[in-house]
Amino acid sequence: MSETPMNTLQYRFDGPDDAPVLILGPSLGTTWHMWDRQVPELTQQWRVFRFDLPGHGGAPAYPSGSVAELAERLLATLDGLGVQRFGYTGCALGGAIGVELALRHPERVASLALIAASPRFGTADEFRQRGVIVRTNGLDPIARTSPDRWFTSGFAAAQPAITEWAVQMVRTTDPGCYIAACEALAAFDVRAQLGRVGVPTLVLVGSEDQVTGPAEARTLVAGIPDARLAVVPGASHLVPVEQPAAVTDLLVRHFSTAWQPAYDSTTGQMAAIQAAPVKPVLAAAPPQPAPIAEIAPAAVPPQPAGRPDPYDAGIKVRREVLGDAHVDRALAQADEFSGDFQEFITRYAWGEIWDRPGLDRRSRSCVTLTALVAGGHLDELAFHTRAALRNGLTPNEIKEVLLHAAVYCGVPAANSAFKVAQQVIREETTPEE
Repeated sequence: MSETPMNTLQYRFDGPDDAPVLILGPSLGTTWHMWDRQVPELTQQWRVFRFDLPGHGGAPAYPSGSVAELAERLLATLDGLGVQRFGYTGCALGGAIGVELALRHPERVASLALIAASPRFGTADEFRQRGVIVRTNGLDPIARTSPDRWFTSGFAAAQPAITEWAVQMVRTTDPGCYIAACEALAAFDVRAQLGRVGVPTLVLVGSEDQVTGPAEARTLVAGIPDARLAVVPGASHLVPVEQPAAVTDLLVRHFSTAWQPAYDSTTGQMAAIQAAPVKPVLAAAPPQPAPIAEIAPAAVPPQPAGRPDPYDAGIKVRREVLGDAHVDRALAQADEFSGDFQEFITRYAWGEIWDRPGLDRRSRSCVTLTALVAGGHLDELAFHTRAALRNGLTPNEIKEVLLHAAVYCGVPAANSAFKVAQQVIREETTPEE
């Protein structure tokens, strides 16, 4: 394997050099080997391109913190190889990359298949919490529970070798790259943009998937104009591994019949093509739901002309640091009496101070913890300890901050702080069984 530059991805080709390119994108914690059982049949018609996520499968550990950055690194890899147009299928995070490509670079994507995918994967809090677990305990807790998320119980029991292979895939992933991928999924949300996906799309999901199941698949189908749904019985999240023959058959039929013509630079348009219906195993696409009205946010008082209002930046930073659940709870409890205060701290504490570039968030967490110890503000110390873990501080680093505070803020204050932080760290870093 040649050295992989920082702006590209580790890859391999299979199949005839002159065939159209079909890309297979992996799920978080897996390698390109998750597609091994699809390759023999797919290479009869396509030149199959597989890639590894950063730090996965021995790939260089150059983390990418957003789905958009992963998509750009994939395109940089393809550009270096002279590949301009391709079909794309991806599983979970790999599917998110496919949606990003279809939205930002539609002229490059001939056809799309999304497996175990979603326009928004769970909640940002869930993925940031997973990052805290990995930062504290390493990847072993995630690796040991991966089979429960990826496979049905019957498959895991009947295929111990595959189950152990799955555990080892996760265990050998670079922790920093895994955490960065969790951050990418935490920030990914294309629900409002699905209508702009303009390529024929197959949405494929396992009937028993408890991670991104049929409900998420139907959301994709309802939002993407030319999309069809395939539900594979008896499969969970890692469908290509658990039901390889069914997935291969569906991909062959989709990409054989729904390959959109190339972008015409003279007209500025793509020729439309009607995708052939996928024969059942599949559920028909659900009827388009009626539009759901959106509730507009409360009006924010205007700021002086010429100065941007820091409220929007503040609410974004506040959610990223404290978590959606905490912020939603604080805003929901606000009333006529306390609402102005919530707006005040969002705009000035979070939009003016936490969003300043002079200190990174780890440093700001250290400063904040020390100040809260000095002031004896134990309630806020609890949720800022959670925030510090999310911002990348380890429990040992938090301990050092509190020891330092004991010297300058007093032993009694630090004693109370240690009790609060110890409880929070136990709650946040203990893996779920």
